[in-house]
This record gives sequence, C-alpha cells and structure tokens, in this order.
Amino acid sequence: MAGKPLNEIGRMDMNAAVDGLRAQGGNERLAEVKKPSREEAEAAVRTLIAWAGDNPDREGLIDTPGRVVRAYEEFFEGYEIDPYKELTRTFEEVEGYQDMVMLRDINIESHCEHHMVAILGRAHIAYVPTKKVVGISKLARVIEIYARRLQTQETMTAQIADTINAALQPQGVAILIEAKHQCMTTRGIKKPDVATITTQFTGVFRDDPRMEARFMQMIRGY
Repeated sequence: MAGKPLNEIGRMDMNAAVDGLRAQGGNERLAEVKKPSREEAEAAVRTLIAWAGDNPDREGLIDTPGRVVRAYEEFFEGYEIDPYKELTRTFEEVEGYQDMVMLRDINIESHCEHHMVAILGRAHIAYVPTKKVVGISKLARVIEIYARRLQTQETMTAQIADTINAALQPQGVAILIEAKHQCMTTRGIKKPDVATITTQFTGVFRDDPRMEARFMQMIRGY
C-alpha cells in the first residue's frame, strides 16, 4: 500500500470489512449445505409427529407437515435476504443534523439455534449519522431480517450493529435487545419471568459514557 493516500487506504479497509459482513450476514452462508426439497422437509415433520407418539395420518394431523413447512419458510426467511442491501439507499440532505436517531420498542420474534423455540422481545437501536441517513423503516427491517434466522441473541445483537456500522459509517451505533427465551421459560428450568439483555456499542456510544447514558435514558422514555 506504499504511496496510497491514507483516506484511500481507509476506504479499502472499510470495503474489506463490508465484504466480510455481506459474506457472513447476507444470503451467502459460511457453510453451504444442500437445501432439502419441500417433500423432504414435510417427511421430516411426519417423522417428528410419529416420534412424539401420534399418527401423522389421522385427520387432525394429515395436513400438519405442509403447514409446518410453510410456517418455517416465514420464520426463517431472513436467510434469503441480504440485510446490507436494505441500507444502500441513503439520504444526505439532513440540514446538518448530527444528533442521535433512535428507534425504540421494535418487536422481535426469533428462534434460538439450540432448541428451535421462540425468542420474544424488543429491540432499541440508535445511531449518530455523519453525512447520510437511511429511512427509519430500513433499520427495523435489518433487525427483522436477522431475527428470522436461527441464532443466539448475542450473535443477532452483534450482527445488527456491525451491519449498520459498515453500511452507514456513522459516528456510532447502539443497540439493546431484551427478550424472553422459550427454551428457558417453557422447558428446562422453566423460569417465565427471566429476560435476557444484550447490548452492542460502537463509536461515540462506546467511547463517550454520556452518549451511552443518553441512549439508556431514551429507552426508558425520557
């Protein structure tokens, strides 16, 4: 890189980071597997029904495999969507606005990768723009895309923050997710009132305690 201007080197580093994020968080998979056919997926559901002790051919269950597969298509549609592309259309006419942009109380419905049961909760997200902003619905859309995958809450939190940070290159990103996990509320130790909280801070939210405090105050509504 000898002889290249520092700003060009910075752009190259950012482009490399974005490419890595897109490979990890987009519709490319780190470990490619052959996707089974719909018929194979429905057969797997029939096997689970029989394993549970019921008859998959009885009237109430005969159409259940098809319904389950259609539901799973919706639950996990995030694998087919590149979240980075949702943030490619930006706006630079912000009249000098450089303060926090925040979305609060975004409902999340996801599934944990350990037991494939529901994660239900809320996300709160903010960023401080530099020269460009994105439509606020796109931020919620990125959260929705990552939520519709099998994962841990920690992974989802980090991926959302990293994608927004790479796509918008803001002064900073903050995200807090609070959720209840059915793998903990309906099975195992069965603690229905326990919520898991995860956070990720970049830029000014990580480096300035006052910005982190403002973010937390705004989550509480003041």
